Amino acid sequence: MKKKNDRIETLKMLISSKELSSQEELLRALKKEGIKITQGTLSRDLKQLKVAKAASMSGNYIYVLPNETMYRRVASPRTAREMLQTSGFLAINFSGNMGVIKTRPGYASSIAYNIDNGNIEDILGTIAGDDTIFIVVKEECDRDNVLRSLNETLARM
Repeated sequence: MKKKNDRIETLKMLISSKELSSQEELLRALKKEGIKITQGTLSRDLKQLKVAKAASMSGNYIYVLPNETMYRRVASPRTAREMLQTSGFLAINFSGNMGVIKTRPGYASSIAYNIDNGNIEDILGTIAGDDTIFIVVKEECDRDNVLRSLNETLARM
């Protein structure tokens, strides 16, 4: 079962990070990641993931995951295998006693869960979307302490 889960996760990462418009392109991208499957298996995986086609900003029809029709595409994406080996955390920015954490698609909820259960004294709470976490920190707290605590909590993930 691990093999299928790895294949599904790799497929999700490929669809999230590249503009792929045909099953042939998906099969080639999976092959580059070391995953060889048949077109029939790919079709079943796409159906299971509820993958659809939507117009990209360039006007081409590409595969997208449900509710993820406007993923930002990166100019030189890493391989899916490289992305799967890294934490979902991407960046954090503060404004006053609020912060916004950007994550890889699908990671915000689990990272927010770990933050909420990390007993970080200066963080009052989180709200998570798909790739964004909104945090509220106590007024007049030291941002360096918040960042240090977040780093320790996220390192345990």
